[in-house]
Amino acid sequence: MKLDKENPIAQFIRESRKKANLTQVKLSDITGLGLRFIRELEQGKSNLMLSKVNQLLLFFGHKLSPTPLSKLDREKLAGEL
Repeated sequence: MKLDKENPIAQFIRESRKKANLTQVKLSDITGLGLRFIRELEQGKSNLMLSKVNQLLLFFGHKLSPTPLSKLDREKLAGEL
């Protein structure tokens, strides 16, 4: 399982949860999402269901959407493939 704690979504969820003074367990209870899912998302697991990611983002008033990359970022990503 590939983990990337620097993943922007992982960081956003972790920071938003902490700002809301919620534990992972409490966030799981409130949103109806599994504790394992929340833990794996915050750890940056790379292959999570987008519908669940969106459900959690919606809880914090956000949504997942495409973001254009700069030419430099696209070239960097192409080099990693």
